[in-house]
Amino acid sequence: MEANTRSTGRLPAAFLTPGSSSFIDFLGEHSPDLLPRNRSLPPLQGAIEIPHGTTIVAATFPGGVILAGDRRATMGNIIAQRDIEKVFPADEYSAVGIAGTAGLAVEMVRLFQLELEHYEKIEGAVLSLDGKANRLSTMIRGNLGMALQGLAVVPLFAGYDVDRERGRIFTYDVTGGRSEELGFASTGSGSVFARGSMKKLYRKDLTEDQAVTLVVQALYDAADDDSATGGPDLARRIYPIVTVITDEGFRRLTDDESSEVVRTIHARRLEQPDGPRAELL
Repeated sequence: MEANTRSTGRLPAAFLTPGSSSFIDFLGEHSPDLLPRNRSLPPLQGAIEIPHGTTIVAATFPGGVILAGDRRATMGNIIAQRDIEKVFPADEYSAVGIAGTAGLAVEMVRLFQLELEHYEKIEGAVLSLDGKANRLSTMIRGNLGMALQGLAVVPLFAGYDVDRERGRIFTYDVTGGRSEELGFASTGSGSVFARGSMKKLYRKDLTEDQAVTLVVQALYDAADDDSATGGPDLARRIYPIVTVITDEGFRRLTDDESSEVVRTIHARRLEQPDGPRAELL
């Protein structure tokens, strides 16, 4: 399928034959060996230590959705990386946060980005948010063989639905099962603690700034109880990745913006280490 760069420069027939608008289907037909799901692993004996991404959180607000992640990758009981990138734009109006086997997760995200761009170029239209969520589900299902060998990838997908004019969140299991979450969601090793934090603090009428504060508070609580989740590292100036998706598209908060939110929360935590209190009634 490689292009001939020595003569006419014409693309091979595979690139000119009408077919599916899915890049993954195209790759599966002409170069299936390039797909991650078609790789064979050698027999494994015992546990293997591979960097894993941990906690991702998301919350909707009127006008959009926030997707954020901590910066720690672990390898067993070792901190493999302190500043890993876990949240990526999928396209202009959606983003993916990764949890699970870091290397495979990043590769899946890059393939997903290419899949959406390929569809848009072939069809001349942007795939609907439900369509994007379904494409990601298919990719996760294709990784099931790896997941059964301990190399699972469980992302969190969020985006702004231009048709419904609101933010939406989708969670997945290792088989590709998809669920839409209302209000907020989390995945990864610290997800239980992050979800509990958001459950007590979330409101439907949050402003964008309040929603940003909410997800950072949730990551702070997750890091407080889960050793695999990294809290804000003020000494090294490593802060959570926080992204905002609205009708204006995808935007990642700058380090200065993230720093301001983190330092405000940290100052309050010096007085209340367990974080803000929710009302009893």
